[in-house]
Amino acid sequence: MNNRERLLAILNYQDYDRMPIVHFGYWRETLEKWADEGHLSHEDAKAWGDGNPICQKLTEMLGFDFNYPSTAAANSGLQPGFETKVIKELPDGSKHILDGSGVIVLQSPEAGSIPAEIEHTLVDRESWEKHYKWRFEWNESRITDNMVNIGSGKFIKWSKGGKEFLQRNERNYPLGYFAGSLYGLFRNIVGVVGSSYMMLDDPELYDEILMTFAELTYKNAEYFFSSGINIDFVHYWEDICFKNGPLVMPDVFAEKVGPNYKRISDLANEHGVNIISLDCDGCIDTLLPIWLENGVNTMFPIEVGTWKASIAPWREQYGKELRGIGGMNKNVLALDKAAIDTEIERLRPLIALGGFIPCPDHRIPPDAKWDLVKYYAQRMREEF
Repeated sequence: MNNRERLLAILNYQDYDRMPIVHFGYWRETLEKWADEGHLSHEDAKAWGDGNPICQKLTEMLGFDFNYPSTAAANSGLQPGFETKVIKELPDGSKHILDGSGVIVLQSPEAGSIPAEIEHTLVDRESWEKHYKWRFEWNESRITDNMVNIGSGKFIKWSKGGKEFLQRNERNYPLGYFAGSLYGLFRNIVGVVGSSYMMLDDPELYDEILMTFAELTYKNAEYFFSSGINIDFVHYWEDICFKNGPLVMPDVFAEKVGPNYKRISDLANEHGVNIISLDCDGCIDTLLPIWLENGVNTMFPIEVGTWKASIAPWREQYGKELRGIGGMNKNVLALDKAAIDTEIERLRPLIALGGFIPCPDHRIPPDAKWDLVKYYAQRMREEF
């Protein structure tokens, strides 16, 4: 079997020869540390990106099979984005920067995490009409200008052979269609506080923005599938939860966003694609049934975190329709071999449930040790 066949067999509860060894990339600081230690060049550390030639090289060096998710993407975001520029420079070297989403963020020279939000451009209908609505209009270039992963770290533009490659269905590795975001992008642009107030202060605008995103996402998917392509799964990004739960009211999410997933899930199912996966960090438990009811059946990356996320209680509650990729506690990669062995034993009964593929539960962090990451991949290959 190849890795494409393995992934589909496992997620569809079919027989397979071995578990694919999967990762989710690295923090930039991780690669810089490993470069300082001599495991890769600093040029490679700077050039790394999901699925590119450096990613492929590192995947092989560390003993993994592939980076999940590898996708052919559509542009469901702002077109064009805002021009990034410095708004203010502070005495400590920090800067207020207008980012590509129109959000002013605080960028610190020492911080490696997500920058703090200072101010948002999208605050009312006037700013929506002036700065955003026209940036979410659909056109074919949202597909044709994007790239298709054709394996071995190589990409080609959809309009320059990517579509024909997907139509031929030649690859031996899993490849999905990245559908974008139905709420996470909105949360990024207006902020958690802004979205919460808008829901109550201007519900008509709130609904209009969400439906604009939904229509764009659907039109992208419709164009993509109508081209006769062959992919293995559909994948979303959301990141709309934190350690205590969701950043949106579940009943509002169910009413206003849930049906928009179902439209795309139904479209994918009509074209023979039954795996619909979604990337959401944090404690997703209260949103999970909404996704399942609307055709999203594979959760990723199942962060172990302080709330101990696991596929086991979800499977007990929702049955085999719920699949998962992730759930491996990445923090053990900073400890020792015994900790990794213990983590692998914790994963064993979860693998036995079927429909589950272990993967570090986010980017491999800077405290991870090169040799321990290799050890994890080796031990997983030996055991499963």
